[in-house]
Amino acid sequence: MPRFLGHRQGVKALKTAVRYASNRGISSLTVYAFSTENWTRPREEVNFLMDLMYKTFVQEIEELQREGVQIRLVGDRTSLSADILEIWSQAEELTFGNQGLILNVAFNYGGRQEILTVLKRLVGQVSQGELALDEITEETIASLLYTHPTPDPDLIIRTGGEMRLSNFLLWQGAYSEFYVTDVLWPDFGEHDFEQALQNYIERERRFGQVSAKEQ
Repeated sequence: MPRFLGHRQGVKALKTAVRYASNRGISSLTVYAFSTENWTRPREEVNFLMDLMYKTFVQEIEELQREGVQIRLVGDRTSLSADILEIWSQAEELTFGNQGLILNVAFNYGGRQEILTVLKRLVGQVSQGELALDEITEETIASLLYTHPTPDPDLIIRTGGEMRLSNFLLWQGAYSEFYVTDVLWPDFGEHDFEQALQNYIERERRFGQVSAKEQ
């Protein structure tokens, strides 16, 4: 089937995931919608994805607002069109005060580009005397990431059986648990989400420390 149909179904899967995460009491959800590498796809497909994103937010923003979801754009905004930036600004401003699920939409996002942007900013601050080298800490870097102030993810779910990060949350995912499923994203539903959470619950997170079972 054409990839266009998969993209449309992927939006439906996203709506299901957002609603499920909200009902499950998850505080934040970050979805990888469009990567910096996706610009190399056929122009027709890129244009379709941009139009799909725009129409989706126009159609869904009121429902997300009613459900208390707070929307944040995670990614490089410098190369996005004016209409895309406008709809993002409207979505962020409208949902800013919501106290429910924080939905980070990684759009025009790349983990390496994110880290590079932070480094350039820090170099500029140091060169201008605004920041000393010994003042640069992990916390300093984290505060400048696109995802700030969202905490690092506890769990990263990879669909389609892919065993790679694909330039996603390279800094933030340092100690995240990974769950890989063969289910493709357009087919990812509540049952699949629940399976991922149950798998996560059964794990012991050590963060480099000795297992509690060995103490």
